Amino acid sequence: MTSRKWLIAAVMIAFSAAPGFADTQTEEYVRANANDVLHSLNAGDLDVDGRRLAFQQYMDEFTNLNAIAKFTIGKYSRRFTPEELEAYIDSFRTYSLAVYEFYFNEYRGRDVEVTGSIDRNAHDSIVDTQIVRADGQKLEVRWRVLNRGGKYQVVDVALNADGNLIWLAIEQQAQFIAILDKNNGSADALIEKINGMTADLLAQRDDT
Repeated sequence: MTSRKWLIAAVMIAFSAAPGFADTQTEEYVRANANDVLHSLNAGDLDVDGRRLAFQQYMDEFTNLNAIAKFTIGKYSRRFTPEELEAYIDSFRTYSLAVYEFYFNEYRGRDVEVTGSIDRNAHDSIVDTQIVRADGQKLEVRWRVLNRGGKYQVVDVALNADGNLIWLAIEQQAQFIAILDKNNGSADALIEKINGMTADLLAQRDDT
């Protein structure tokens, strides 16, 4: 199964909160940091490995991958042993970074433009952006941002893939829990599956 099919195992999310514009700080947080992330993939003063490391460091600061990792396994985050949870989070982080790099790489060096935003509540916002390639092709990206005492962090990212808005953490949760349910909650089975998905993405990436 291809990486695109993994991500497009369609899971849509409907927001019931009344619409309202997110504050300008939230929008600027997304715009500035998303641009730093994309530009890191095109840094002329770094080699391929250096650009990849910079990208991963930006994504690690921009998104709360540990929280997302625990969210994607739901009840099993409390059932894994500490050692299993640590191994799973490590595997998940590697996979997630490979996913983001896979999708963002063809837009590297381009600018992220904020196109709109809504507040779900006082601490939870959605910021809509688009990235336009040199040939005019657009990638629509939606960022869910939490504000905890003035500290912003992205907790999910949605990509508009073939007309379907796919929230990566939500889709991964459905997939990962199905794997765990099928394998009696085996952390090893899930980690093996995630590592295989990562290997597939790494085999497809552009190392230029």
